[in-house]
Order: sequence, then C-alpha cells, then structure tokens
Amino acid sequence: MAGASDVSELVQASASGDEAAWNELVRRYSPLVMAVTRNYRLTPADAQDVSQTVWLRLVENLTSLRQPEALPGWLATTAQRECSRQVQRGRRVQPVDPHTDGAMQQGTTGEIEADLLRAELRQALRDGLGELSARDQWLLRLRAADPPKSYAEISQLVGMPIGSVGPTVRRSLDRLRETSAMRAYLEAAPTASQGTTSRGTGGDRRELAEVD
Repeated sequence: MAGASDVSELVQASASGDEAAWNELVRRYSPLVMAVTRNYRLTPADAQDVSQTVWLRLVENLTSLRQPEALPGWLATTAQRECSRQVQRGRRVQPVDPHTDGAMQQGTTGEIEADLLRAELRQALRDGLGELSARDQWLLRLRAADPPKSYAEISQLVGMPIGSVGPTVRRSLDRLRETSAMRAYLEAAPTASQGTTSRGTGGDRRELAEVD
C-alpha cells in the first residue's frame, strides 16, 4: 500500500506542475514502456517515437486518472496501443512516383500562396521565439535543428531525463503558440494555421528549422 500511495502522490504532484515528481515518474516507469516496445520489434526510431507519445498521453490525462495507483497498467496498455498504431502506419507506407502521381502536381498559384503562408509563419515563429525564455528557445531550436537533435542528445545537453524531453518540448511549443506574435498569425490566417501549427511538433519543427 505504501507503494500505491507513493505513486498517487507523484501523479497528483505532477498534475500540479511539480517537475521533480514528473521526472521521478518518468525515471521509474521508462523501463516498463521500453519493454513493451521491444515486444513489437520496432526500429529504435519508432520505439523512441512511441515512448514519447506515451508520455505525452500521460501528460494529457494526468488530471483525469481515476486510480493513479494503477498507472503501471495504464502505461503498459497505452504503450501497446501506440505500438500497434506504429506498426499499422508502417504497413500503410507506399512508394510514390512523382512523375505519375497526380497528387504531386500543383498549380503555380497554389504554390505561390503556400510560399507566402510559409513565409508569414516563419516570421511569426521568429517573433514568437523572441517572446520566450532562453530555455524554451534553446529546446525548440535543438529539436528544430537540421537534422533535429535526438531526445537522447537533448537530454544530455539540457540535463533532464529523456522521458521528460518530449513533454517539455510540447509545453514550450504550447507557450510559443500563446505568444502575441503567434496569436496574431493564427487570427489572421486560421485556415492555414490549422494545417501547420495544430498538428503537433512535426509541422512546427519543419518551419522552426528555417527560423534564423
């Protein structure tokens, strides 16, 4: 029972924003998550993506966990679900011939509009980064580097548990979206922004990589 109480306290503290409690959860249960991914024989990159997704799911659900002491089972089940999705995504990947695929053919007007929107987004990102703390800027630039720094590299450079990197970057991105520069961009171009900033770190990373 002491162990169950300890987990509940860590979950509650993490939900309240206690970074030390969150880091302890990640340290304690990372081996469990990685053990599940090994059962699916994923590539190292896919296994890392699954692991980060699991921790992001936990961040999103911390306040709604009805039985915090059942966290190990929740993590295992979530990891299995994400592994299955990763396997299915891999099966759906098909080679594309750019010479014959009609979806690759774009009109010049559409290309120009897309270029303008990307330029506006890059400027908004540049201005938004200037509103963030130095730590947030550093994390986002590391993840947006070309090639992007891995979670392991960021963990070593920043000095945080590897399982904390994804959620921390996610929070930095959330703060970026709440800057006055990004809010102004989102209000001015809601349709375009839905396609480039609301998908998560993938879309943001491509544009951030081009920000000076």
